Amino acid sequence: MWSRLTYTFRETGASLRRNVTLTVAAILTSAVSLFLVGGTFLVQRGFDNLLSKWAGGVQMIVYVTPQATPDQITAIQQALSSNPTVIDVDKLVYFDTEASLAEAKRLFAADPGAFALLNANNIPTEFKVVPKSGKLDLLVQLADSFRPLPHVQKVVLARDQVEQIAKLRDFVQTVTVGLSILLLIGALILIWTTIRTAMYARRREIEVMKLVGATNWFIRIPFMLEGLIQGLVGGLLSCGFLLFFNRLWTNGVVKLKGDNGFIALVVSDSFLNGVMFGVVAFGMIAGAIASGVAASRFLDV
Repeated sequence: MWSRLTYTFRETGASLRRNVTLTVAAILTSAVSLFLVGGTFLVQRGFDNLLSKWAGGVQMIVYVTPQATPDQITAIQQALSSNPTVIDVDKLVYFDTEASLAEAKRLFAADPGAFALLNANNIPTEFKVVPKSGKLDLLVQLADSFRPLPHVQKVVLARDQVEQIAKLRDFVQTVTVGLSILLLIGALILIWTTIRTAMYARRREIEVMKLVGATNWFIRIPFMLEGLIQGLVGGLLSCGFLLFFNRLWTNGVVKLKGDNGFIALVVSDSFLNGVMFGVVAFGMIAGAIASGVAASRFLDV
C-alpha cells in the first residue's frame, strides 16, 4: 500500500516538473476562471442585498422615529391602511425594532462600526408599502402627504431604481458567467493537453506497465492527481484574487458618503468564505475529471 502511494506521488511530481509551461498556463487560466465564478456569486449577493429591502414589490418605506409609542405607530399604520385604493393593505408589513436591526446588520455588513452605533433606542422602525397595480403616481402623492406626519422620520420611494438595479445585476451576471465559462473551458483544455502530453512522453513505460499486469486505474491515478493539484492551486490563487478584490471593493464602497444604500453591495465574510471553499472544491473536481478523461482516452487507444 505504501509503495503504491509513494509511486503515485513520485510520478505526479515528475509529471508536473516535466511540463512546467503547460502546468503554469493551466493553473493561471483556471485561477482566473474560478475567480470570475466566485466573483459572480459575490456580485449577485451584493445586488440581492441592495434589492432586499424592496423585495416583494415594495415601492415605499415609511421610517418611524425610535421615540414613537405603540399608539403612535398604530396611528401611522391606520393612516396607511386608510388608502386601500392606492396601496395593497394585505401586503403592508411593519418591521419592529428587532426586525429593523436584523435588516441593518445585513445592509451594513461592510461597515460594522456604523452598525455598532445602532441599537434598540435609536434605530427607526419601518412600514413597507406595496402599491396597487398602476398606482405609482398616486403613491408619490401619498408619500408627500406622509412626510409631515408626527413621528415619521422619512419616506423613501423606490420608483424606477429597483428596475434599473435589477437590469444592471442581470447584465453583470450574464457577462461574468459567460467569461468564466469560456475561461474554465480553456483551463480544462490546458489540463487535458498537459495530461495527454505527459502520457505521450511516457507511452513506452505505460505499455510495459500494462504488459506486466498494471490496471488502467493504477496508471490513471497519478495523472488524475496531477489535474487535481492543478485545480487546487488554481482555486487557491483565485481565493487570493477574491480576497484582494473584496477588500478593495469594500474599502471603496465604505468611502461613499450619503444615504445611497450602496453599502449593501458588500457581502459578509461568512458568505465570502463559503464561496472560496466552493471555488477550491470545484477546481479540484474539474481538474481531476479533465485529467481522468484525458488519461482514459489515451489508455483506450
